[in-house]
Amino acid sequence: MAKRSDAIRRGRRRRTAVQAAFALLTNARLGGFVSGTIYRGAGKQLCLPGLNCYSCPGALGSCPIGAIQATLGARSYKFAFYAFGFLMVVGALLGRVVCGFLCPFGLVQDLLHRIPVPARLRRVKLPGDRLLRLVKYALLALFVVLLPLCVVDLVGQGQPWFCKYVCPSGTLLGGVPLLAANEGLRAAAGWLFRWKFALLAAVCALSVFCLRPFCKYVCPLGAIYGLFNRVALYRFRLDAARCTGCGACARACGMGVDPHRTPNSAECIRCGECIRACPHGALRTTLAPGGAAPGTPGRGGSAVPPP
Repeated sequence: MAKRSDAIRRGRRRRTAVQAAFALLTNARLGGFVSGTIYRGAGKQLCLPGLNCYSCPGALGSCPIGAIQATLGARSYKFAFYAFGFLMVVGALLGRVVCGFLCPFGLVQDLLHRIPVPARLRRVKLPGDRLLRLVKYALLALFVVLLPLCVVDLVGQGQPWFCKYVCPSGTLLGGVPLLAANEGLRAAAGWLFRWKFALLAAVCALSVFCLRPFCKYVCPLGAIYGLFNRVALYRFRLDAARCTGCGACARACGMGVDPHRTPNSAECIRCGECIRACPHGALRTTLAPGGAAPGTPGRGGSAVPPP
C-alpha cells in the first residue's frame, strides 16, 4: 500500500512538471504580461492542443475552440477545416491525454484541488452529476458551432459565443492580465467582464473541493477529445485475468470513472492514477509492453475475458 501511494505521488509530481513545462513553453512571451499586448505573429495561425486563450499576452498559438468560432462566424468562411482537422488528428492520437497533461487551465484546477480542506468536504461528483456531464456537449453544439454560425450581425459576422460569454480560461489567461496591464481596459470593463469573472471565481472555488469541475461539466474541448478515447492510439487496457474487481482504480479516480468497467470512458483524462493504484497490475496503456495482451477491452471499452 505504501509503495502504491508513493508511486501515485511521484506520478502526480511528474505530471505537474509536464503540465507546467508545456504551459510555459506555449505561453513563453513573458514580456506581453508586462506590456499588456497580444502576440499576433505567424504562430497564431497554428492551434495549440489545450484551452489556451488567443488573448493571453504570453500565448504563442491559438485555442482550437476559439479558432472554430472565429472561422464559423466569419463572413468569408463556412467551415473550420483546419481547426476540426487538427482536433481529429490530436484526438485520434491522444484522446483526452491533452486534458491531463497539456491544458493550462487543467493545471490551474489541479493546483487548486491541492489546497488542504477537510476530507468530508471533498466531492468526486457534484449533485446531478449525470445530467451535468451533458452540459459540455450542449455548449459545444450551441455556443461553439450553432450560435457563431447562425446568429450574425447586419454584415454577416458572427460572434465567438463560448469565448465571449463563458470561457473562464480566457478570463484568467487573457482578460485578467490584459486588464491588469491596461488602465484604459480597466476603465472600460463592464458587466460582461464582471459576469465572466464571477464564473471564473465559481470554477476556482469548486476546484478546491471537486477535482476539475470545468473539465467534467463545461469544457467543449474535452467533450471533443473524449469522443476519441475509445479509438485513440493511446488507450487504457484491462487484463481481465488479473483484475479482481477490488475497486482500487475507481477509488483513485478523481474524474468519477470506474476503469475496471470502462477504462476508455470519455470522462477519463489519462492521468494514470488508476494504473498506479491497481495492486494487481491489471491496467496498462496501449503503448506499454504487453499492452495488447489477452483480456483487454474491445472498442467499446468493456473488459473481454481472455480465451
